[in-house]
Amino acid sequence: MVRVPPGPRFGPPPGINDIEAMARAALAEIPAPLRARAADVAILVTEFPDEETERAMGLETPFDLLGLYQGVSLDRKGVGDVADDLDRIFLYRRPLLDYWCETGVALEDLVRNTLIHEIGHHFGLSDDDMARLEDEAE
Repeated sequence: MVRVPPGPRFGPPPGINDIEAMARAALAEIPAPLRARAADVAILVTEFPDEETERAMGLETPFDLLGLYQGVSLDRKGVGDVADDLDRIFLYRRPLLDYWCETGVALEDLVRNTLIHEIGHHFGLSDDDMARLEDEAE
């Protein structure tokens, strides 16, 4: 009989499908009226931001960005506007995992908070707006 020594057991890190499942679960928790306004936004999980995004955002390292909203926010869309591209939220798996390991924040909470933050951008909120709302909620 093989005895396994006590202590932490390590398995493979959560994959893209795991992060996608966490994002879907987080989206399901958002109140229905708000969720409906974000229904047309694609949620994509990739390993890292692409090089173009890194340059455009002025990132020192691809680990500096957990998520990104790309599209035209609701406050800037007109009734007659024809979308020339899909609104998207990117969640970046490796930076999320790195932040999770560094901070000990539950990964599900980190994915949910990042997703909600990016949905806030879809609604037209700035980072400062969201920080103020978080401060007021505390």
